[in-house]
Amino acid sequence: MQLGVTYRLPLLLYSSDLLFSSKSHVKVKRRSKIIPVDWVSTRSVGLGIILALQLKCEGSQCQINTVFEADKGASRAKVGSFPLPPLSLSHSSRVPPFPQVFSQPESGTMPHAYPFLTPEQKKELSDIAQKIVAPGKGILAADESTGSVAKRFQSINVENTEENRRFYRQLLFTADDRILPCIGGVIFFHETLYQKTDDGKQFTKLIKDRGIVVGIKVDKGVVPLAGTNGETTTQGLDGLYERCAQYKKDGADFAKWRCVLKITPTTPSSLAIKENANVLARYASICQMHGIVPIVEPEILPDGDHDLKRCQYVTEKVLAAVYKALSEHHVYLEGTLLKPNMVTAGHSCSHKYSPQEVAMATVTALRRTVPPAVPGITFLSGGQSEEEASVNLNAINQCPLHKPWALTFSYGRALQASALKAWGGKKENAKACQEDFIKRALANSAASTGKYVSSGAGVAAGESLFVANHAY
Repeated sequence: MQLGVTYRLPLLLYSSDLLFSSKSHVKVKRRSKIIPVDWVSTRSVGLGIILALQLKCEGSQCQINTVFEADKGASRAKVGSFPLPPLSLSHSSRVPPFPQVFSQPESGTMPHAYPFLTPEQKKELSDIAQKIVAPGKGILAADESTGSVAKRFQSINVENTEENRRFYRQLLFTADDRILPCIGGVIFFHETLYQKTDDGKQFTKLIKDRGIVVGIKVDKGVVPLAGTNGETTTQGLDGLYERCAQYKKDGADFAKWRCVLKITPTTPSSLAIKENANVLARYASICQMHGIVPIVEPEILPDGDHDLKRCQYVTEKVLAAVYKALSEHHVYLEGTLLKPNMVTAGHSCSHKYSPQEVAMATVTALRRTVPPAVPGITFLSGGQSEEEASVNLNAINQCPLHKPWALTFSYGRALQASALKAWGGKKENAKACQEDFIKRALANSAASTGKYVSSGAGVAAGESLFVANHAY
């Protein structure tokens, strides 16, 4: 470039205003930034389409003029120019080469996705996810930690031993073939993944031989998030890469990771939403690298007295953040599942909402935030009674709004509460335990297709399963 000569530079703008660009996606830049753009909103500079820039250098100073075409909505003014603030150059004799003078802004460069999944790996993930949420099927969440099982067993006066935990879960896994059209996947706890039936058969092989997909809980529980009002994040990313590789070898084809948020006048905070969304996305990408379908679970607790509208608002904000994070981590959505809360009022809310109101709020929140590429949404029961969880799931599937995903269940307490009471720790009650489990499995299978007809809840099925500040 020669000093004193006017150059036409393609599509550059030097500004301190708010910019919108269809190519660079730049939104806000401060003075002294030079920004490549394709198109600038008339609201930003009041002009229209930027055609080119003229750069005229005199000594060590450069004057930039913008050649533009007026907004198409106005009377088609002729192409003209207007001056912009001068740009000082450090060289007095020559203008530095284009990349040095007109450097790209740090955040102006679009990310590039370097594919980490082959077409075959993507197909494997997609097939696993589709199998889990096939029509009429949902998930049995049998991944309660040893501490959580202790609380359940305490309610029926059963000692929390490894053998009692093994025997109880064996009852669920060996229920007769009526559960096969109902259960697409089972989430295991680490201990359970390596346990066997009475006759020495691995639980994982038993489940796979029945056409059910094996899953594994991989998070290591919640920990306090410093500087917040009692909020948490979830730990377990350290070593997850290696653990997923081992779990895949040991028979697991999907995984679950639970993050927890709560609604109060001051929560969830922006920090808690972003941190938990990022943790979920990191977990999901690690799982997919090993051929494991990640279930993404951002649970909003039902604790509190908030109304339905407040829960819907928070749910939308949380899910929007989660899917933004999943996108930034290049997660293959077709090979994922979502496990959200239903949109319900807080447990202490004085107003009781109908299943149809819950369904409309839930489906509306999902339609606004969850991409249709996601194969299925497997709801957590969130402390609802067994019957309430079935009735609300049924209403969700009957909701008249368009629903591009499978809407089904991933229930723990809402599949097991009656069965656990029927068992009571006694081997002679094994059949009664399995019958109650089968009954709830059939009910939720019907609800996942909108065909459940409630016959009235039994005593156990109608009991609230709410636990304050619930932790697995």
